[in-house]
Amino acid sequence: MKNNPVYRREMTVRSRSLRMPLIIFAFNGVLALAALLNMYQTIAQVRSSSTIQYSTFLDLYAFVATLEFLLLMFIMPALTSGSISGERERQTLELLFTTKMSPSDIIMGKLLSAVEQLLILVVSSLPIVLLTFVYGSVDFRDLCLLLICFTVVAFYAGGIGILFSSLLRKSTFSNVCTYGVLLFVVVGTYMLNIFLLNLNQIQIGNMVLQPGMERPMADTGLAVMTLLINPVATFAEILGNQVSGGASILSIRSFFGSNNGSFLIRYWIPLSLAVQSAVSFVIIRSAVYCLNPVKNEKK
Repeated sequence: MKNNPVYRREMTVRSRSLRMPLIIFAFNGVLALAALLNMYQTIAQVRSSSTIQYSTFLDLYAFVATLEFLLLMFIMPALTSGSISGERERQTLELLFTTKMSPSDIIMGKLLSAVEQLLILVVSSLPIVLLTFVYGSVDFRDLCLLLICFTVVAFYAGGIGILFSSLLRKSTFSNVCTYGVLLFVVVGTYMLNIFLLNLNQIQIGNMVLQPGMERPMADTGLAVMTLLINPVATFAEILGNQVSGGASILSIRSFFGSNNGSFLIRYWIPLSLAVQSAVSFVIIRSAVYCLNPVKNEKK
């Protein structure tokens, strides 16, 4: 990537600007303030009751991780959805086509520069996250899994943004379509499963059971597979396993009914990360295809 002119230009412009250092300072300042308040609350509790609630440190970890995840989900599409369409609006995209760069170089340069910008924020906040290591709340493997999830989400959300930026000529339309698709992927899949779960509960409630039969638990059937492409479901499972032992508000276990011990639920996290990585690859390749000037000339 160091030989990619688009990547080098984007990173050079950002490194010369004061915006990125100010964002890092503000972001980590908020997290540090939250960490200090959390530790002060714990110390005050020890002084008053001589007991330590170690769950408060897990709350700090969950707060920081959730804030970083929301940052990736909402800011990453904004950085990529106007990257290619912005070049069209400035009438500089045709100049890029006159160089030796391929559409793949342009797409990857724009995407990786945006991913790196947000991952810098995530890495810079690690000292605050590592405060929980002092009390043994989470281990290094949990942190690595969280960073893998953040990386997959960054490419997933960024890929959707850059696909619509390659398809549409206006950045405004690209932003609307990008956030619309993300809203459907995140909220739509959850609402579909909740609707089917309630419908199945009604059907089970109307069943006439024979003597000795137990009433089955409601599930959503094959519709639960749609949550494999939902990054919020994956993050909720990771955080729920690390913080609350799998008991999460957004946990997918309730959608499986009596099949809680199935292969899919046991390996949900690696499977969902693999599926989202594959979807990201297809999306990025589609963006390269849509940007190909040879294809556009044939049309």
